Amino acid sequence: MTTLADVGAGQKARVSSVSGSDAISLRLLEMGLTPGCEVSFVGKAPLGDPLEYSLRGYRLSLRRVEAERVLVDMT
Repeated sequence: MTTLADVGAGQKARVSSVSGSDAISLRLLEMGLTPGCEVSFVGKAPLGDPLEYSLRGYRLSLRRVEAERVLVDMT
């Protein structure tokens, strides 16, 4: 399955689920990464971490390990 960390420049994806049941997965859901949400990749820091995404009218920066917990379907 594809994760949010695999989404490349100019690509969009739709969140299918967030893996895990700990505080980090709950926080990802609270930040708007809920199933069905459309997310587009904006860019990454010079060293590759963090990654920046656009969703629900705002921009969100995530560490790569956090983005790998969000399962997506490519659109």
